[in-house]
Amino acid sequence: MFFATFVVNPEIRMPLKEGWTGRVYEDFEVGDIYQHPLGRTVLPVDNSWFTLLTQNTNPIHFDRHYAAQTEFGQPLVDSTFTLALVTGQSVIDLSINVMANLGWDEVRLPNPLFEGETVYSRSEVLEKRESKSRPNVGIVKVKTTGFTETGKIVIEFLRTFMVYKRGHVPVRGKIPEPEVEKLKSGKVEK
Repeated sequence: MFFATFVVNPEIRMPLKEGWTGRVYEDFEVGDIYQHPLGRTVLPVDNSWFTLLTQNTNPIHFDRHYAAQTEFGQPLVDSTFTLALVTGQSVIDLSINVMANLGWDEVRLPNPLFEGETVYSRSEVLEKRESKSRPNVGIVKVKTTGFTETGKIVIEFLRTFMVYKRGHVPVRGKIPEPEVEKLKSGKVEK
């Protein structure tokens, strides 16, 4: 672990502790379940922008008048947004140190997701194995489930990825030190 000294002023020195850098292959165990820490409320603008970015022209995602005439009575959240959101929520626990995603399989959307609902997610480790072609990584397969604040499941999928082994994670760039500024007489001086 890396420690440095952070100086707020010359008389006070505090240890600078490294933040979370993610799991490596050896940290995963079959049967582990990770409750991902961040929920996300889906906003109407998320749905509109995502459909525009992906050129999805189905009006059920962005035309409130049209959507009101469907059996849902309101816009549906674009399902590929749901997949991207729940995959993103899992990164903190699963894939900060992934070399490559190998695939998403068996994507299921058992219930609709609507604007204004909050999505949470969790993942279970199903399999892990050594890579046959790359000795610096292993392969992990997980099942991820996305659900709303009421527990309604809105997406489930399997995801397989190559994750670096301990000692093989590429070195991240050095974060520069901030300039220490002193406050004197109401003015900031460097």
